[in-house]
Amino acid sequence: MDDKIVFETEEGQEEFYVLEQTRVSGINYILVADSEEDDAICLILKDTSKSEDTDSVYEIVEDDEELKAVSKVFEELLEDVDIEM
Repeated sequence: MDDKIVFETEEGQEEFYVLEQTRVSGINYILVADSEEDDAICLILKDTSKSEDTDSVYEIVEDDEELKAVSKVFEELLEDVDIEM
């Protein structure tokens, strides 16, 4: 887990570790964690940027159906990871 990403939020900057990325139905998703520990809090983020955007824009996936579908993909990609909701 060497890849880190820094997000600009309303509260300031937050740093996450990128665990994996995938593309589902033409949409890019990344799985990030707040630490390198086994019990880290993970988020699935969806790339919502437009082609003309100079910066990437990510939103937390909150829709239950979308979250379940994408988390299954990440669990298959990362065999040793269980995603609990």
